[in-house]
Amino acid sequence: MLLLGGAVTFPRMLRAQQKSMPVIGLLGPIAPQMGAFHQGLSETGYVEGQNVAIEYRWAEGSYDRLPALAADLVGRKVDLIVATGGDVSALAAKTATSTIPIIFTAIGRDPIGLGLVASLARPGGNVTGFVGLTIELNPKRVELLSELVPQARVIALLVNPNDPNAERFIGDVQEASHAKGLLLYILRASSESEIDGIFASLVQLHAGALVVSPNAFFASRRDQLVALATRHAVPAIYTGREFPAAGGLISYGSSLTAVFRQVGVYAGKILKGAKPADLPVQQPTTFELVVNLNTAKALGLTIPRTVLALADEVIE
Repeated sequence: MLLLGGAVTFPRMLRAQQKSMPVIGLLGPIAPQMGAFHQGLSETGYVEGQNVAIEYRWAEGSYDRLPALAADLVGRKVDLIVATGGDVSALAAKTATSTIPIIFTAIGRDPIGLGLVASLARPGGNVTGFVGLTIELNPKRVELLSELVPQARVIALLVNPNDPNAERFIGDVQEASHAKGLLLYILRASSESEIDGIFASLVQLHAGALVVSPNAFFASRRDQLVALATRHAVPAIYTGREFPAAGGLISYGSSLTAVFRQVGVYAGKILKGAKPADLPVQQPTTFELVVNLNTAKALGLTIPRTVLALADEVIE
């Protein structure tokens, strides 16, 4: 009888222990590199599988799936939602719950104007996070590209038409291109086959260089983009170091490693009792310029010393 009673009680105790472990819901269009996030969590004392559980919900690049995935996390009563990949994820989470704490990352637009927070210093409500400066850096990307390929008078911008920030990307790059006396073509792709097609059109347009806009779908197609740029000998600038690390020419953007570590720290603080309303929205403070010299050599380009002097990392 005692043994039987113990056998019945043990599953109840196990369920109680599992229930007491906090659960983080990770939501986004694609799975980002999570090593830095786990590092930030560990700095606050949390390790996945030991004292915190994580539910992953990735939309595989389909933005329209995010609201349902956010609702699923809310239905599972997670303790915290981390919305990665920009505006759509953050808004989906915000729409799904007004009580579960939310941390957003890489917001491209004003989070106050989006209705996510009341102010940057005092967010109020259940939402805080990290603003990306991906759009604001586009003029610098055009400048860097024109230094690398000074002979190019025609360049192209690749955008995802499903990205809510696409028109802002276009406006900023158009303005920067006009200031440099460059003719700009806008190329749109939201699928693997469309990406294949835009590189064929680059040749027809006689575009001498390409700016790849920051976008979660493009990040998920990194290898395809880099391979096509190499095959068609197109100098291209990207937003994150993962691209030149995979063989792309150059990237300039905020350090995702630094941002996701901070997101992990915020997550740990909230699990310990901090309120999102009291955690200020932060902007990235670390930016990376990464150059791949092997790719430059293959393209017949000489990287100017001024660019190399600014580079945070040179891949040889």
